Amino acid sequence: MATERKRPVISDGLPSQLPDIDPEETNEWVESLDGVIDERGAKRARYVMLRLLERARERQVGVPPLTSTDYINTIPPEQEPWFPGDEFVERRIRAYIRWNAAMLVHRAQRPEIGVGGHISTYASSASLYEVGMNHFFRGKDHPGGGDHIFYQGHASPGMYARAYLEGRLSENDLDGFRQELSHPGGGLPSYPHPRLMPNFWEFPTVSMGLGPLNAIYQARYNRYLHNRGIKDTSQQHVWAFLGDGEMDEVESLGAIGLAAREELDNLTFVINCNLQRLDGPVRGNGKVIQELEAFFRGAGWNVIKVVWGREWDPLLAADTDGALVNLMNVTPDGDYQTYKGESGAYVRENFFGRDPRTRKLVEGMSDDEVWNLKRGGHDYKKLYAAYKAATEHTGQPTVILAKTIKGWTLGSHFEARNATHQMKKLTLDDLKGFRDRLYLDISDKQLEDNPYLPPYFHPGEKSDEMQYMLERRRELGGSIPTRRTKAKALKIPESKQFGDIKRGSGKQKIATTMAFVRLLKDLMKDKEFGARWVPIIPDEARTFGMDSLFPTKKIYSPHGQTYTSVDRELFLSYKEATNGQILHEGINEAGSTASFIAAGTSYATHDEPMIPLYIFYSMFGFQRTADELWAAADQMTRGFLLGATAGRTTLNGEGLQHEDGHSLLIAATNPAVVAYDPAFAFEIAHIVEDGLHRMYGEKQENIFYYLTVYNEPAVQPAEPENVDREGLLKGIYRYAAAPETTGAKAQLLASGTGMAWALKAQTLLAQDWGVGADVWSVTSWTELRRDAVEAEEHNLLHVGDQPRKPYIQQKLEGTEGPVIAVSDFMRAVPDLISRWVPNAYTSLGTDGFGMSDTRHALRRHFHVDAESVVVATLRQLALSGKVPSHVPAEAAKKYAIDDVNAAPVGETGGDS
Repeated sequence: MATERKRPVISDGLPSQLPDIDPEETNEWVESLDGVIDERGAKRARYVMLRLLERARERQVGVPPLTSTDYINTIPPEQEPWFPGDEFVERRIRAYIRWNAAMLVHRAQRPEIGVGGHISTYASSASLYEVGMNHFFRGKDHPGGGDHIFYQGHASPGMYARAYLEGRLSENDLDGFRQELSHPGGGLPSYPHPRLMPNFWEFPTVSMGLGPLNAIYQARYNRYLHNRGIKDTSQQHVWAFLGDGEMDEVESLGAIGLAAREELDNLTFVINCNLQRLDGPVRGNGKVIQELEAFFRGAGWNVIKVVWGREWDPLLAADTDGALVNLMNVTPDGDYQTYKGESGAYVRENFFGRDPRTRKLVEGMSDDEVWNLKRGGHDYKKLYAAYKAATEHTGQPTVILAKTIKGWTLGSHFEARNATHQMKKLTLDDLKGFRDRLYLDISDKQLEDNPYLPPYFHPGEKSDEMQYMLERRRELGGSIPTRRTKAKALKIPESKQFGDIKRGSGKQKIATTMAFVRLLKDLMKDKEFGARWVPIIPDEARTFGMDSLFPTKKIYSPHGQTYTSVDRELFLSYKEATNGQILHEGINEAGSTASFIAAGTSYATHDEPMIPLYIFYSMFGFQRTADELWAAADQMTRGFLLGATAGRTTLNGEGLQHEDGHSLLIAATNPAVVAYDPAFAFEIAHIVEDGLHRMYGEKQENIFYYLTVYNEPAVQPAEPENVDREGLLKGIYRYAAAPETTGAKAQLLASGTGMAWALKAQTLLAQDWGVGADVWSVTSWTELRRDAVEAEEHNLLHVGDQPRKPYIQQKLEGTEGPVIAVSDFMRAVPDLISRWVPNAYTSLGTDGFGMSDTRHALRRHFHVDAESVVVATLRQLALSGKVPSHVPAEAAKKYAIDDVNAAPVGETGGDS
């Protein structure tokens, strides 16, 4: 006979191993609960249990929190604060903005234009923004410094419509929506793009998922500035407006733990839960608000749900046995969406009619009254209560989950329809119905004259609504969104402070990564300028030699260091501090990039220029976070990115996923990135000094730098006398002239660690084959290409003028022999300049996947080592008849370039 297995007791997070010191008392409590269940039912017992949990929290008894609560508002009616605004006036203002936002998109669909746009997102979120605009969002002129607001990208028409009422934009501006080039006087960008509208937008948000991620790190950066004593940010709040569909992006939820861990109560997420993605329901079979509540509660956030409007309050008060709440809990989002696509009669039958008790609740209401039961995200009183609670809550970030209808007020063709996100224009009947619903003084004739160009609406500058709107913004610190465009210049250290690494490393072998760290440490010694650096490290400080900063600059932590460090006796011990300068982000490239953006735009967001230095495994920079770095360009971030352990063969033991041979190619696609692949320490010194002047001096260019640095130790040469600094900065200069020979000539172009191969090849060509080759250091393939493209564009637009020559052409004109280019990157990188090289051109590179082996074996495998460069050079010379045709094959055999085991042993080791 089988023994009955005892079912395990599931504790649901409650302590299960604590001794019961009074079993008799415990039994009495359990029996009392059983009695409530038996006599009053499960719903009553549940209420009592919830009340006990609430009381336990009030009395500081530690019990696990609930991950989700009933599908009702978090703040009950009796706890709602008094609403201080003029409800009627604010409703009228919202109506005007709603109309103008929709007309902006509709007019952009006129036959000769047809540029698209989005109507429904702002229609669903107008109340979410307007409650903030009139009562919470502080502008730049506020004594506390102003708030930082991440607007939902697709809601941009609403922000333009408000700016029109405030007099910041004209009708002509609105009619230029999505026509930035063709519209007379200029147009408006489709979404929040600071680079395209630098006086207006502050944060780019329409690449889904980056808004929430960057908002968290902006709030964290604000605390960092405050704790370091650079700026008092205690009154500044970060608001992020997001969509429920957007929360499916990994980045949207990926950093919410950081916000809770660092107790960022200066941060509020407002998630517009209209239950719809771009194509259909977010959670048709589930409940996205409940799901998000569980995520955020579990992560440690304060959660406020705004599910139902005030019209539901009497019904919920009358729901004494919980039947209505039960219906709310079990109805999936797909049905809620359908209800709002139907009618009051449909809702009565298919929602309330599912339980006789709930049917009775609405029997005295008309179908219109049932239909007018609003969702909470459209009720300004409910939203005001939520916003006020969020700004007063301490110790946790807050998320407000506001339930809305996508396309609300736009009419039955739009509201809650699956296709509403793609719908751009309204029919004549839609226009009339929309006008009537908003009670606007616009005649039928005005709409009928040209349905493609219905009028914008403005009540007049002296109207009560406009006076109210402007007064509220004056009280809160000025109009928003607004961005600072002028930044104070920093005093850049004198050139002599960049001189130490220009002298070379003597007999010591150091990698270019370590050379950069030495330069950084010298620059950070300056009392004022040094404090402006923000080193950002994704958990590889020791690999990059940055651990030397730990004891003196310390790692930022809002809680300081509350533990005893295991390495406290060591010279380079790990030290955290509330005023620490280093942002140590852990294994988190996305978060590190978000910190780079927050610090690199501090000149605009805080009027405090800071210099972020984000150092990372080069493979996990542009490859992994290119979308964020594009947003960084849009936001006009300034600072330095360091792709450490660069190249396909220098980080030789790590293999396929770690060896970078293409980041420079990706960087070349970003117009704001100034990318360099320096070979020597002295080159780094010149590049960094020039970059500081361009970004933080008097020039103030909206660019950021990307430098590849290597982990291969080598003797760093001293800066040559009379070095060609202009060429070094523009991308190419002759580093080593050809030895005296009587044979053929050639030009070797190399960058980064490839310079060592080119210099050895120069020697082999002269000694073994009598060929004289100049060696050129190409510090930037991408800058040379940009210069060439600009020259071609200039020549296209100035056909009759003297043609402009690309810089690469100027430098190589008159040189003799073929050009052979080599780097530790794929051939497409040196091929960026091939079209403008006046000589015969060929390139060598590390195309394909990386592999684990010795450096010399890998370089022989990819045919980028010195011997391969020699054979490639001889082959080109043979093709032009400068050497006998048999010479290349003879050289290939001599060096055995097809045998990785024949490659001479080169440098090994070196982490930084």
